Amino acid sequence: QGGLLLGPSFLGKISDLATELYPFKSMVMLDTVAVFGSMFYFFLIGVQLDPWILKKIEIRDVFVGSSAVLLSVVFAVPFSFLMHAEKQYLGIDISPSMLTVAAAFSVIGFPTIAHYLTELQMVNSEVGRRALASSIVSNVFGFGVVVATILANHSGETTPPLSYKKFLSGLAFVLVIAFGIRPLIVKALDLNIFFGPLLYGIAIPAGPPLGSTLMEKLDCIITWLFMPLYFVKTGLVTDIFAVKFRNYLVLQSIVLLSCTGKFAGAVLCSVYSGMPFPEAARIGLVMNVQGVLELGMYKVLRQNQALQEEPWHVLCLSVLLITGGVTPVLRYLHGLSRKLALRKRKSMMDLRPNEGLRLVVCVHQHEDVHPITHLVETLNPSKLSPVDVCLLHLLELTGRSHPILIAHKLNSVKSKKASSSKSIVNVFGLLQQRNHGTVVVHPFTSICSPSTMHDQVHEMAIERRATLIVVPFRRRTSEQTTRMDIDKILQLAPCTVGIIVDRGATQHGGGAFGIESINEPLESIAVFFIGGCDDREALAIGARMVGRRNILLTVIRLHSKGDETGTTDFENGDEKMMDGRFFNGIRSQIAANPRVTYTEYVAEDATGTVSVIQSIEDQFELIIVGRCHDNASPLIMGLSDWEEDAELGAVGNMFASSDSNSKSRILIVQQRS
Repeated sequence: QGGLLLGPSFLGKISDLATELYPFKSMVMLDTVAVFGSMFYFFLIGVQLDPWILKKIEIRDVFVGSSAVLLSVVFAVPFSFLMHAEKQYLGIDISPSMLTVAAAFSVIGFPTIAHYLTELQMVNSEVGRRALASSIVSNVFGFGVVVATILANHSGETTPPLSYKKFLSGLAFVLVIAFGIRPLIVKALDLNIFFGPLLYGIAIPAGPPLGSTLMEKLDCIITWLFMPLYFVKTGLVTDIFAVKFRNYLVLQSIVLLSCTGKFAGAVLCSVYSGMPFPEAARIGLVMNVQGVLELGMYKVLRQNQALQEEPWHVLCLSVLLITGGVTPVLRYLHGLSRKLALRKRKSMMDLRPNEGLRLVVCVHQHEDVHPITHLVETLNPSKLSPVDVCLLHLLELTGRSHPILIAHKLNSVKSKKASSSKSIVNVFGLLQQRNHGTVVVHPFTSICSPSTMHDQVHEMAIERRATLIVVPFRRRTSEQTTRMDIDKILQLAPCTVGIIVDRGATQHGGGAFGIESINEPLESIAVFFIGGCDDREALAIGARMVGRRNILLTVIRLHSKGDETGTTDFENGDEKMMDGRFFNGIRSQIAANPRVTYTEYVAEDATGTVSVIQSIEDQFELIIVGRCHDNASPLIMGLSDWEEDAELGAVGNMFASSDSNSKSRILIVQQRS
């Protein structure tokens, strides 16, 4: 946009100003730097691509990707031929380029789609994964269409054997790169400066150690220095007012027909494969996004004389208009789908008696495994109420442009990219064996950017219809907490979230990473109840746990002074009324259980709350507490000033304080954001 404003479209029309701002020498230097930056940009795109992702493409992705390109060509090319037949009314300057415009805009660039979905935080959604896989297929088909178009354009100027010789030399170059031979023959094959760096980058293994190191060293300077100059240079040579209005209407019609074809092809095949229409429509919109890769391709086409000046200006403007128009629509639709998912979210309080419990458990490192497997068993899996566990091993994406979600079979991790997951998956396999028929584990490895890990967790919870997300907590100085923002998980979680804080509690022996022995000792668990929806959710979890024979449950209720009859006093608002009703309902439900104890405390203010916490924090193996409370309550007022970690809440921070020597595990529960 800045380049368009400064270029001949606007300010550049002032001749004296243009001469002062853009002398010939500076333009040559700017062009050199822009080309240099674009070469490195395409090289980094290649570094981030993993060619072996082709093995993960499903048949439906092939149909969606190929149909998007095919219908785009079917819609746009016949119109191009029709307009070409009427070239005497259009001007001879654009008629040879109309077929090229139709073919060029049918291209769907996988690297562009990957970057775009990452920026919109849609890359881990079902729509994002399907769009990425389909765009790979579309990229291959679109490239074939463009190659055929270039050959057709060259056929009238050179002999056919020479055109095919160029094509075969390019194919040979791809094969040479694919097999790892040094690509020193780029110049000899007369390939352009964009195609060579892209393939050179593909030849480098994505991810650590080489790919991630190159990304770390080059990404910042390329993204923030060279590429802005490339966009400015593109805008400086684009004159949108140099296009005749009649020609603009024809060319823009071809572009719109191409976009309509891509949208229709993607939507029809997605719906046919069983995807709901709203999600299919989002895939269709994503398929129309274009960016730097396409601008580079248009520049190459112009240099090869397959594209004249006016069509070049229209294509550059169309990239800006269409991508700019699609983006707010996609943001709105994605946000709307999230809102609908949140309306359907479930909580522990919603579970019917003997209904199965679905969990999504997040693991970063081996230290997270034992507290989570122990929690799963504590949740009382049974034949009537089994526990379905979706294990999500989260690994940081480095040196790649696309996230990877790998599904495993228990005790069988075949992917080398997920080799670090093997021992973790094996432990959860032992958990399933130990609780045969009552615990079912579905292991996955998710390799994604730290900024989108929360999206992967949310999408998995929605797909698995989870009731509870379990997230391990480590202090911010540790490796795990810096890789995933728990706050983002809490903000838009589609179900209840439990943050488990393991402070070095003694692990029971018997297996790898603390899988307990069969003779389980008694375990004391406490629910700390002040009031509010999160505390009610914590109480519901405690009520489920006490169904296990080795669990001793203590329910600790804290009242403010003057409210000692909180279990029957309904005069202080709806929230307190719901607290009383739910507390009494749970109490009557498990009243006959001899392993349940009720204790009540009275405190005047937050100081009294802290005293009660300090008196009980060492008495239990696990303490369950709600995350959010009424900050206006005298029991809570002032505690937030001492928070070390906002994601734990005021009371959770008191229990998990770094100043405490307690070894109890803490489960902090949030029912809703």
